[in-house]
Amino acid sequence: MKRAQIIINSIEEHSEGIKIIKELVPEIIKLSDEIKNCFKKGKKLLICGNGGSASDAQHLSSELTGYFEQKRNGLPALALTTDTSAITAIGNDFGFDNIFSRQVQAIGCEDDIILLISTSGNSKNILKTIKEARKK
Repeated sequence: MKRAQIIINSIEEHSEGIKIIKELVPEIIKLSDEIKNCFKKGKKLLICGNGGSASDAQHLSSELTGYFEQKRNGLPALALTTDTSAITAIGNDFGFDNIFSRQVQAIGCEDDIILLISTSGNSKNILKTIKEARKK
């Protein structure tokens, strides 16, 4: 396949993703309202993901704790992907599948929201985090 066709295919795939996201606008609004209510109750947003999704988690949490579109107080959002000491200690002692769920067990509270970013939705550490969050 020629390089130009690879680029064109990538652009077309991206365009299809945008169409799907447009269909999710009602769900996105519902989620944003739930996160807003979480903050109003004094609770926090925990965010995690693997690989590029880890970067997305960090970017989102930094926008919420910092400045995003308007000057306001920082919002309690935390990316579970940023503490390399915790990740490596948990990974070493309990296995990589537990790097996020163990953090949720330690710092998650009832009525916090966990936002999991995943390309496949099948990563064992993400699935274990869902189970741990439901316990809280």
